[in-house]
Amino acid sequence: MGRLIDQTEQDFSATGLLSGGRGFEYRPQQQLMATAVAAALENRSALLTEAGTGVGKSLAYLIPAIRHALEHNRKAVISTHTINLQEQLFHKDIPTVAKALGADFRAALLKGRANYLCRTRLRRALEQATDLFNQAETKQLHDLLAWSRDCGEGSLADLPPELDISPKVWAQVCSENHVCTPRNCGPECPYQAARRRVDEAQVVVLNHTLFFGLLSLADELRQEAPLLDEEETVPSFIFPNDFVILDEAHTIETVAAHQFGTSLPEAELKYDLLRLYNPHTRKGRLRQLATPKLIQYIEDAQTATDEFFRCARMDSRVDEHHGTVRLRHPEWTEDILSPSLMVLENEVKEMAAVQENDLTRAELQDVQARLCAYRAAVGELISLRNAESAVYWAETGGPEAQFTTLRSALINVADVLRSKLFETGNTCICTSATLSTGDRGMSYFAGRVGAESADTLQIGSPFNFAEQMRIIVARSMPPPPPVGDNEQYSAALFDWITRSLQESDGRAFVLFTSYNLMRRMAALLRPFCAENGWPLLVQGDGQDRSRMLSEFRNHIGSVLLGTDSFWTGVDVPGEALTHVIVTKIPFESPSNPLTEARMEDITAHGGNAFRDYSLPEALLKFRQGVGRLIRSKSDRGIITLLDSRITAKYYGVRFMYALPAEAPREFL
Repeated sequence: MGRLIDQTEQDFSATGLLSGGRGFEYRPQQQLMATAVAAALENRSALLTEAGTGVGKSLAYLIPAIRHALEHNRKAVISTHTINLQEQLFHKDIPTVAKALGADFRAALLKGRANYLCRTRLRRALEQATDLFNQAETKQLHDLLAWSRDCGEGSLADLPPELDISPKVWAQVCSENHVCTPRNCGPECPYQAARRRVDEAQVVVLNHTLFFGLLSLADELRQEAPLLDEEETVPSFIFPNDFVILDEAHTIETVAAHQFGTSLPEAELKYDLLRLYNPHTRKGRLRQLATPKLIQYIEDAQTATDEFFRCARMDSRVDEHHGTVRLRHPEWTEDILSPSLMVLENEVKEMAAVQENDLTRAELQDVQARLCAYRAAVGELISLRNAESAVYWAETGGPEAQFTTLRSALINVADVLRSKLFETGNTCICTSATLSTGDRGMSYFAGRVGAESADTLQIGSPFNFAEQMRIIVARSMPPPPPVGDNEQYSAALFDWITRSLQESDGRAFVLFTSYNLMRRMAALLRPFCAENGWPLLVQGDGQDRSRMLSEFRNHIGSVLLGTDSFWTGVDVPGEALTHVIVTKIPFESPSNPLTEARMEDITAHGGNAFRDYSLPEALLKFRQGVGRLIRSKSDRGIITLLDSRITAKYYGVRFMYALPAEAPREFL
């Protein structure tokens, strides 16, 4: 047995952390997981560990990870999916571990470059305010200047609520690759300070999007660069001798698929071109350098962008396909955009080459790099260059959307992640409350992400579900209509939801798989909830998820209607949430291009798309949704399942087995 394993067992034993009176509650499941993590670290191997709610998996991996990082001068990289868990890890769990171990180490929260204020760019924006901003926006600049003198870490999240800074203004003052450098900004600039904190830290916390964005650039990383930002054309982030722990790992397949793909948002490109020069306001970041030729090139690129996306909408027929359509044939539309972008890019490059002022030259180099990236994206998304391994599509935000985005995503990430994560001879630990699909254990998840060679460990929840949870299955509900909605189904669903809410006096999540169905139910439920004095919170009504959750917690009796993002990563312990109502089995919509492409890929390789993809994915998401209810030993509540397919279809038994076995069931 290795030294770290011995030390970890001591940490979690009654003679270790507990006898020191440091606030740890002994949990044998937590010690079991911690020992497995320690073994993976000592062996530099991969580990998949499913730990049920209440195990305390954050401390189970942090304690051995931090000990190992300190003893071997390695860097622990902790990646999560949700902001809530990032904040919990950085502000609560890591300080708790530091105190308990009596260890002195540095931890850093890593964000993308655009999250940080750059004082050099702020100063330049103030100097060029008349060329860039109107009067109200100029006032925002002065507000930022006052804040910048004592801005903490200087990130967007640190802005006081009373400072209402527009995205346009922030885009002009946040860190960018060529301008925000140690030479230009000095060590106290917020981003440069963040670089230093990350470089010096033994523990770094970041999110999956940034992690897989960095991983997708791994082959280009310079070994000497301590920090890489996702927007830099010359990568400058790498952690020598690090190891990785991926929490909330059930999300990594889809996050990785998108991060290894390409995106071209119409709104972003238009905005960047208008930032260079707006012919209507005659303002822009290149206003002082503008020659008639440069202005003409910018206007030509703006015109070409308008025409390109107009043709793209027409050629893809995206407006006729409910806002999303697969792109299946190379050269599906004419590339009338790249030539204009190239002309503008070359002009900016020539201007940068003759600039004597270092900052002006750096600003032009940033512009050139962004134009080059846009041009490369256009080329790939029209040629469908990687059509054998990626899926391509066009999407709008709905019938009222003004802008289109062209995207690609990797269909199967297993081969890439197998070589980059799981078979590198380094430690990669994946953990979540839901990595298994029942009788197949974790083999489904392992196969989807290329972790077949990883060790596995499944640990159940310590909660007493026999006393804490009651399950109601509405087998009298009519089955969901195959397409759209019908009056009988809507009436029955409304009746069941209202009866269920009365039983728990509100205090409920109602989880949907369809945004349209959720909106229809919201309209019916508003007067009912108002009559009972229950605040009704509906996803998409103008509040972001964190604000909705805050209101839900603070107003006991609230009812929250949510779709995809509320099935997972939401933590509401206590009396605010005592009922989770699942309206449908969460099968992925086959109209989603990535889902459709994955199912086609499985079929093409001789598999069964429903059995091998749709069903296990639904089981994982179902378990996540049910897991929202019991978050502590004192929680009590009801799970109500309003999809009769759970009892009527042959596959329904899989969902019944996915529920806590000891929880009492009622079939109504």
